[in-house]
This record gives sequence, structure tokens and C-alpha cells, in this order.
Amino acid sequence: MALFDPNALAGKRILITGGGTGLGKATAEGLAALGAQVHLWGRRLEVLQAAAAEINGRFGPRAHVQAVDIRKADMVDAAVGEIWSQHGPLTGLVNNAAANFIAPAKDLSPRGFEAITSTVMNGAFFTTHACGKRWIEQGLKGSVVSTLVTWVWTGSAFVVPSSMAKAAVHAMTMSLAVEWARYGIRLNAVAPGPFPTEYAWKMLSPTAESNVGATSSTDVPMGRYGRMEELSNLMAFLLSDGCDYLTGETIAIDGGHHLAAPSTFAGLTKLSDEDWRKAREAAQAATAASKAQRTV
Repeated sequence: MALFDPNALAGKRILITGGGTGLGKATAEGLAALGAQVHLWGRRLEVLQAAAAEINGRFGPRAHVQAVDIRKADMVDAAVGEIWSQHGPLTGLVNNAAANFIAPAKDLSPRGFEAITSTVMNGAFFTTHACGKRWIEQGLKGSVVSTLVTWVWTGSAFVVPSSMAKAAVHAMTMSLAVEWARYGIRLNAVAPGPFPTEYAWKMLSPTAESNVGATSSTDVPMGRYGRMEELSNLMAFLLSDGCDYLTGETIAIDGGHHLAAPSTFAGLTKLSDEDWRKAREAAQAATAASKAQRTV
């Protein structure tokens, strides 16, 4: 069901990090369908180009791509500057890029911890800062929406780096909402519940034994998973001019899941070391398969 006028976001120019796959791609499609120009960021150019070609094939020339590693502040700033000079100022930013895997905290390596936190926390700040400072310098309004998780309120076992990093972005959202409100810059966030995407689903439920909590629709009070268009509708609202008084909020969209269930991966406490060994092997296989597909 159409919720917005087809031109509701006409004139908007929105950057989506992690925009080539999963929730980021679905968000980009939803925003482009409402008239927005979308800029897709990720580290794999061929993946971004495929996503942009699909969007442009459906809606006309509305998608643009840049291969950017958001963990590198200088690269982020240069890429945002390129958008400004070649296309014009952005009006919105979606901090969507993420990394995650399930593992007992005792087995985490510093490298694994850094891989997740640098993408989620550092990347979100670098990109928000690069856009925000330009909006402030030029006296422009802007809207930032970050994709979080309900773990920012509850924490979550077995995904400690992600839980920590997402909580940091939650804190950034509230902090900058106050600091930048006088400039007309709004910061909000969404906390999706179970919205199945192929790669994330494999990484977070790599074995039959771990198929609990996040991947069971029976744990959701509404009895189903989220639909991508529902998330896109919420994103569109937050990025539109129709809610200029809304800032500093994180909105859960999870069918009531976090209100009714324990923290997402609490059920994994029953897994044995052997179960975790199988989970690591399955996750490694999913990562290898994903990389192979992206290089074809």
C-alpha cells in the first residue's frame, strides 16, 4: 500500500552507507521510489553498481555510487566533498553500514572486535561529521537517520562488539540532536527487529542449533518478520520535511519483539563449545560464498 506521494522526496539527495545490499539497498530503493537522488556507499564497487543499475532501471537515473571505506576518515571526507562538488549538497544521510557475527565474547580477537566497532561506530561518526560540518558551514538543514538495533536498550549476549558500537551511535544521535538542533540538523535512528536478509541471516544464525530468538517469527508478538517497505516508509518519514520537530529519537520497528522477549541471542547460552565450532565454520563459509559472488 502506498503511504506517500510518489514525489514526497523529490529534490532530496540522500547518502546511504552500506547501500549495495540488504537493508541499505532496500532503503535506497524505497527512497528513490519517492523521487530522491540516492548515493550508495560500500567497499565493493561492482556490488554498488549492480544495485544502482537495478534502481535506475526501475525509477530512472536516481542512483549514484562511490566505493568508500567508511572506517577511513580522510576517504569519507573526500567522498562527501566529491558529492557536494559534482551533484550538490546532500540533504540526508542514512548510517546503515554494519558488520556483525555471533561469537562468545571469550573467543573474540582484537581484530574481530575492531572490524565491527570501526565500521559501526567510527564509520557512522566520520560520515555524520563530514556531512554535518558542511551543512553548518553553508547554513543548510540536514537529516541523519542511523540504523540501530533494540540491543541499544537491552544489550545482547554473543554480539558484544555490535551491541557496544550500536549503543555508541545511539548516544551520538541523542548528543548531536541537541548540539546541532540550532542549525536545523536533525538526528534520529531506527531499530529494526527481524527483517530477513540472506547474508546477515546466515551470519547470525549459522547453524540449526542457533536458530532461536532473532530468526523465529513465533518470538515476535505480531507473529511475522518485518517487510522491507515498512522500514523504508519509516526512513522516508524521518528524512522528509514532514517531521522537522522530531530529533534525538530511536524508534523500534520490530512488531513488539524487544518488549516481549529476552535479549535477542539470550537463547544461545545453551550452545556447547562444539556448537560454536560449527557456527564459526558455517559463518566462515557464508563469508567466503558472499565474497565469491561479489567478484563474479
